[in-house]
Amino acid sequence: MRIGIFGGTFDPVHLGHLIIAEQAREQAKLDRVWFVPSARPPHKMEKPISPFDRRAEMLQIAIAGQTNFHVETLEKERPGPSFTVDTLADLREQHPGDEFFLIVGADCLPDFAGWKEPLRILELATLLAAGRPGWTVWTADQLASSMKLPDVTKVSIQAIQIPLIEISSRDLRRRATEGRSLLYMVPRAVEVYIREKKLYA
Repeated sequence: MRIGIFGGTFDPVHLGHLIIAEQAREQAKLDRVWFVPSARPPHKMEKPISPFDRRAEMLQIAIAGQTNFHVETLEKERPGPSFTVDTLADLREQHPGDEFFLIVGADCLPDFAGWKEPLRILELATLLAAGRPGWTVWTADQLASSMKLPDVTKVSIQAIQIPLIEISSRDLRRRATEGRSLLYMVPRAVEVYIREKKLYA
């Protein structure tokens, strides 16, 4: 199968995430999109995040009824920081017959060379880069140049066109803390879950 891997903290998951996942599924002709909540994101080790199980539950609620979407919780049990390359390597070992596509935002590409083992990531998955407000999706040549790769054929990247709607989890957490509306920014069932669990109160 052709499987899209969409990682993140998803704290909380919002409609922007779901739009990216669905457009990646459609435009890259994916069979499935797996949402992979990060257990210990390396760039947020000193920042508080909601418990893993809460974030995974919100994802399950958000994708209910979409049979092409799945929540993959393999990072929960792995010790240490949650690095993308380790997750992809684990998935490739568990599913050797599948083809993987890593879904990222265009804003991640300038920093990609600084990720753990970026070349190995490119060996394990094709990049699907979604547009973000204020960011252009880099070409394979641009990404190869930033990584100082002489061989651009090692870079496989496809642009995913999406409506450029600016919704951020950080803003949603602040809104929830202040008791403000989350309507039309997160699925209704996720909004109810956040209120009932007092996640960001």
